[in-house]
Amino acid sequence: MTILAGAPRTSREGLFERVIAMLDMVRSIPDDLSDEESEGVIALMPPDVAETLEGFLNPRVRRASIAYLKMIGKWMDEAREAKETGKKVILVPFNFVPELIHAFENAVPLTSEVLTSLGAGAIEGKGHRYWDYAMGLGIPDHLCSSSTIELGSMLTGQDFEADAIVSSTAGACDANSKIHEFVAHYLGIPQFILEKPVDDTERGREQFRRNFYRLVSNLEEYIGEEISEERLRDVVENCNRAAELHYQLWELKKNVPCPVPNLFSFFVYGCRFTMWGRPEAVRCMEVMVEESRRRLEAGEYPAPRELARVGWLYVGYYIDYNGLFNWMEEQGYSYLFDVLDLFFPDPIPTDSRETMLDGVCEAARRFPMTRQMGADSMSVAWIDDAVHMCREMNANCGIYCGHHACKQTWSVISIVQKELMDRIGAPTLCLQGDAWLSGMTPMSRLQGDIDEFMKNVVIKRRRVHRPLR
Repeated sequence: MTILAGAPRTSREGLFERVIAMLDMVRSIPDDLSDEESEGVIALMPPDVAETLEGFLNPRVRRASIAYLKMIGKWMDEAREAKETGKKVILVPFNFVPELIHAFENAVPLTSEVLTSLGAGAIEGKGHRYWDYAMGLGIPDHLCSSSTIELGSMLTGQDFEADAIVSSTAGACDANSKIHEFVAHYLGIPQFILEKPVDDTERGREQFRRNFYRLVSNLEEYIGEEISEERLRDVVENCNRAAELHYQLWELKKNVPCPVPNLFSFFVYGCRFTMWGRPEAVRCMEVMVEESRRRLEAGEYPAPRELARVGWLYVGYYIDYNGLFNWMEEQGYSYLFDVLDLFFPDPIPTDSRETMLDGVCEAARRFPMTRQMGADSMSVAWIDDAVHMCREMNANCGIYCGHHACKQTWSVISIVQKELMDRIGAPTLCLQGDAWLSGMTPMSRLQGDIDEFMKNVVIKRRRVHRPLR
């Protein structure tokens, strides 16, 4: 197989191996890292890595960041160990339920978009070389970088390779589904597809349930193991506990100013897409709730005043965590949620294997983007969620990231923008950039656009029309 031109074939050339090498170091640091020790760790890193760690090790978020990075390190380490012990590594997309794979004794999940997000911030060069390699294979540049960066690395032959792929993005994210299909064919590994009908009536739900149970059966046959009720119950109980903590964070976000750090929005769905159903995710969620409550009680907020409460209508930007999440908070702009936070977990009954699988199935059906972009009317579903969440969280504006690969959302954002303004009086900023490729639109430009929108539209409008309660 062709490899990166001019690059030595080493175990550390792929994105997975480069990220896990960094996380192996992070996992050795103490949970109560001091300011001086944080500065020392950051000083040892290359510039791109140091930039990310500076954001993660900010005192406001440090304790939760360390818990999150250690959880992610364990998640990746389990995949590495699975290869060594003969277990199956199943590559899954962001909108698939990892708890189903965690319910198997002999399989572990890896999520391509999470790996890309880690690479975009945690390795020198931000993963651009893997995008370039994918483009060199003839993959069109309008496919989404969220998957293409990690899968481009996998295609080089120098990186960690999955044993199989689950796709649940057809209709919800066509760009994602096509790159997963290409990789499965290119590497000669099986692909298991979970299709969601656009029909959200009872008939459509029953069809999705049949599709889900067929997927479970196919995975059991491939892995060579039937999911045990006892192991599934352990996983579901952890899901239920994490769901409770998730809603506690939502309630905390309703306070003005918001006591939940902006970066926690990313951490929450990072938990959901990787270790949901595991005690490590529960622990990470607990730390976020504890830190947010502490900030609420202490009245801590990094700016003199909360000036804007922002609902991100699609995804955020993952090219500079410090430059987006922490910077916004320091300006007084609270990042309340983006679309990936909107998975709304329900308690899952643990009465039987069937009731638990039904609960996991319903969680998959209601996943972010599956529910909106895979609905019978994408614009109606997206508008309903955007209006409901902005009203619920007392958001006074919206931001659309304008990711160039998301042609579906570009086709209806003007409708969403108008409805949000008409229904709750919240203006929307439409940006243009790539959420995972820093070469598309630099963070400094995005900061400038956000700042201009806030000062010239949101803050002036709030003074006249809609003061925050």
